[in-house]
Amino acid sequence: MKISADTLIADLTDRTQRCLSKGEEFNNLTGKALNFKQDELSWSALECLEHLNLYGRFYLPEIAKRIKSADPKNQELFKSGWLGNYFANSMLPKEKLNKMKTFKNMNPLNSRLNKDQVIHEFLQQQEEMLRLLNEARRIDLNKTKTNISISKWIKLKLGDTFRFVIFHNQRHLIQAEKVLGIQN
Repeated sequence: MKISADTLIADLTDRTQRCLSKGEEFNNLTGKALNFKQDELSWSALECLEHLNLYGRFYLPEIAKRIKSADPKNQELFKSGWLGNYFANSMLPKEKLNKMKTFKNMNPLNSRLNKDQVIHEFLQQQEEMLRLLNEARRIDLNKTKTNISISKWIKLKLGDTFRFVIFHNQRHLIQAEKVLGIQN
């Protein structure tokens, strides 16, 4: 995939703003509604948000650190890496979401969650993502690399990391809406 870096950041900013809006909508729901589960092995809407918070706790500081030490932008075009493109595309929301197994340390199943804390953190993370996307306008999304949560030996281009995390957020917000019976 090749795309103007500015176009990519604009698209990801729009997606993140929509995630932020959804989080604000969830804030208006009751704890009972947000903790509803279809069965013992499925996540509640609040567990979907906590799952995103767990990933955000890794990726947001990682992205911030890499932006801080990045070289100034000298490429106008972002060219996705094959692995980064694969990871990002696997997270893209589809009509029928395919089930994926999550890593144990990122699985909030049956956690005791406080609605206000979980949603507050989610909203803060979306605001931080918007700030980082804005900062990323000045750096090279191709040359700047980030670690990933599953392996310290694999690095992705920053543009692919942004795509992966933001698509992942969208995916699980759709999952949360389905649990709540909300049509998107």
